[in-house]
Amino acid sequence: MVVDAAWAAIVLFLGLLPDGNFPDGGWRFDANILVALVLPALMVVRRRYPDVTVAAATGLGVSQVLAGVEPGASSIAYLVFAYTGAAFGQKWTSRLALVAGLSAGPLVFWQMHPMKTVRENSGHYISRDYNLGEAALIMLLMSTPFILCWAWGRLTRVRRAYLTELEDRAARLERERDAQAKVAVAAERARIARELHDVVAHNVSVMIVQADGAAYVLDNSPQQAKEALGTIASTGRQALVEMRRLLGVLRTADTAEEYVPQPGVEELPELLEQVRTAGLQVDYATSGHPRELPRGVELTVYRIVQEALTNVRKHGGPDVHARVAVDFGERELAVLVEDDGRGSTDEQLASGGTDGLGHGLIGMRERVGMVSGSLDVGPRPGGGFRIRAVLPLKAAH
Repeated sequence: MVVDAAWAAIVLFLGLLPDGNFPDGGWRFDANILVALVLPALMVVRRRYPDVTVAAATGLGVSQVLAGVEPGASSIAYLVFAYTGAAFGQKWTSRLALVAGLSAGPLVFWQMHPMKTVRENSGHYISRDYNLGEAALIMLLMSTPFILCWAWGRLTRVRRAYLTELEDRAARLERERDAQAKVAVAAERARIARELHDVVAHNVSVMIVQADGAAYVLDNSPQQAKEALGTIASTGRQALVEMRRLLGVLRTADTAEEYVPQPGVEELPELLEQVRTAGLQVDYATSGHPRELPRGVELTVYRIVQEALTNVRKHGGPDVHARVAVDFGERELAVLVEDDGRGSTDEQLASGGTDGLGHGLIGMRERVGMVSGSLDVGPRPGGGFRIRAVLPLKAAH
């Protein structure tokens, strides 16, 4: 409004300058002064009330033409309202400004050049002091400034709408970026939790079993207690090495290629030997044609077997026996881990259990899902628990 008020002050100054059109005063002089006062006032609030001001200015202009009040210097404000209607008004206001702009030339020309009637002996006829072509050209030239101002207003509206759309799009992209960042952070946290669970849970469970066994046979069989303590020490060192590797990767900026080598199918015999040392009887068998697998599939197989055997030690009960089978097919790799223990509860099947905040079976499902595989978990016929994962592979050549 400050800028509009400055322009309105200039229009007011021009409108109140002495004008020779009405030297004798009269009502036309008063009407001209009224127009010179009203138009600047409308200009001040034209952006806040575009529809009202454009309609008022249009009515004032039509009244000025009908009353025969010739346009003065303040009539330049009508160009501003043609722009205002197109730039800020509603649809009907924009159309009103366009019609008024198109009509301005013919109306003003009709006011300034009225038709003349001349009487002759032969009768009455109407003569004009202009020809039709010249009149049309003059009307067009008079309407052109209004049409240009209206077109400028439309361009301003379109540009403003375009800039608004760009701002909305930028804000939307920023929100999407923040949402994606939050999703990435959550996924990374889940991955870290899954890795820590896989690394720690297995080794710690082995250490707990060995520590309980060492405490039980400490008095009667010191040699067995010594062996158990040695197993605890080696298992703890292995867990520490894996945790250091994991944490070291997390502290490194470029970690995508450094998080290798990871354990795979070839390390399964070492894992099973470690489990047997902890007191769990495990049978291991492979079938098909073993071959090199993608690193993601290798790690998935190892972690599934590791987590499954950890669950067997935790929930299988005493004297449990487990079996691990890996079948290398042409287009898929099947991993089977089953036991004859006490099985699992409904809670563990539904949510992964309360142990470790439920990262056991949930972690298996996530790992299998990452390689587009399928996982089947549930009670085993005849007692016990059964886990079977099928991971897709490329056909062997």
